[in-house]
Amino acid sequence: MKILMVCQHFYPEQFRINDICFELALRGHEVTVLTGLPNYPEGRVFPGYHAKAKRDETVRGVRIIRTFLIGQGTNVLTLGLNYLTFIISSVLKAKRLAGPFDLVYSYQLSPISMVWPAITVKKRFGIPLILHCLDQWPVSLTAGPFRKDTAVYRWFEKISIRTYRAADVILLSSRSFRKYFETELGITAEEKGLIYYPSYAESDYDNVGSEDNGVFDLVFAGNIGPAQSVETIIECAGYLRERRDIHFHIVGDGLSCAKCRKLAEEMQLTNVTFHGFHPVSDMPAYYRLADAFLITMVDNEVVNSTLPAKIQSYMLAGKPIFGAIGGEVADVVKEAGCGLCTGAYDAKGLADLIASRSGDASSLKEMGEKGRAYYLRHFEKETCIRALEEIFASAAAEKTAAEEAK
Repeated sequence: MKILMVCQHFYPEQFRINDICFELALRGHEVTVLTGLPNYPEGRVFPGYHAKAKRDETVRGVRIIRTFLIGQGTNVLTLGLNYLTFIISSVLKAKRLAGPFDLVYSYQLSPISMVWPAITVKKRFGIPLILHCLDQWPVSLTAGPFRKDTAVYRWFEKISIRTYRAADVILLSSRSFRKYFETELGITAEEKGLIYYPSYAESDYDNVGSEDNGVFDLVFAGNIGPAQSVETIIECAGYLRERRDIHFHIVGDGLSCAKCRKLAEEMQLTNVTFHGFHPVSDMPAYYRLADAFLITMVDNEVVNSTLPAKIQSYMLAGKPIFGAIGGEVADVVKEAGCGLCTGAYDAKGLADLIASRSGDASSLKEMGEKGRAYYLRHFEKETCIRALEEIFASAAAEKTAAEEAK
């Protein structure tokens, strides 16, 4: 199939969509990606991508067409300009793209507007639009300063509903999303499918092994932003500062990283190490170091309904998970039996869980094995990719049948 994928973020930025597209290309599909200039998470356009460099290149069999955008920067103004410049430049590019394509696939992160270039392509070529929802809109705004009873929120709600209704099929990255779509947006499974399609983990995290260094190493890997509540991990480390056999590793970067570093310095913690941002190719070393993984998030409606992709990576690595989190993540960890969770922000409770299990090798091994088994049953890569191919083929076939029936 000839597939156009639209997402503001793509390689060399580190998102799961990279692996999906590369895998589809390996399977013989002709994959073209319409994306922006890479700038996440640093907020600055990556070196080597200025002055119209690499605006049209092929990487691992995938053609990547990049449109202009301003880097996210570190404040609300530059973030808004980042979104706006991508929308404008990508919609204009979508109007000039040479086809044909069998379908357009939108990997929808935030904001919802990143779907608009895909809608332009759908209308222009008369092809199906598969929308893969990873962030619910407009409720994602409530994680910031906007409340549901504001005029701004209601305006975004109208825009979001119109955008979602432009899709032929909607895929949901979390089971909890379906209720939101049906009860708040008025979009039903009968209309748009609302198919649960979870993330899988890259093969890099399989069989990572372990290191026996006499220390119980806990690893948090991923974005360090306001929603991730990594401050809870730092506070947890404070409760365990006297335990020289327990060490915390923070691997990643983001808007809240400097704040977390400062907090660790103010608390004079020697049991926390910040490793900075690393590409996926470097991550197996940190996963091998881990005796257990950490996940923390803030407590709100948006976060509680989300299943971050790092959960699948943690499970595939076969290591237990300790979390200060509620909602979908806590439910999945409990269902899988792969770890232990306390409530969001509960640094003391998280510290108690870690202290109580850090020396229990048998229990830790059992939780890790259960997590890996759950992953293989529910998130295995081959099964997920094959399911996506079937969804694509079905949408294209329905479109063809509808045209022939006219």
